[in-house]
Amino acid sequence: MLYINCPHCGMRSQNEFSYGGDASVKRPELNKEVSNQEWDNFVYNRKSLRGKHLELWQHIFGCRQWIKVERDTATHEIFNTFKADEEVT
Repeated sequence: MLYINCPHCGMRSQNEFSYGGDASVKRPELNKEVSNQEWDNFVYNRKSLRGKHLELWQHIFGCRQWIKVERDTATHEIFNTFKADEEVT
């Protein structure tokens, strides 16, 4: 079982969270014309990354906030967590 350190609530079991996908994917701009191909790429075409990257998780059975989790998809090791609006370098 994974334990995720929520920046708002502290260390919690992964059972309290819901996975939200790759945090590096950028949504198309609002009120801007978007082609079908751009929309398909945003919704469906994702890389299946192996290794360390940022993911979005929602603390559904806690503060209900979205957070960013830096995790290795091969080992499931969690390196760091951040508030959703925090810039990660």
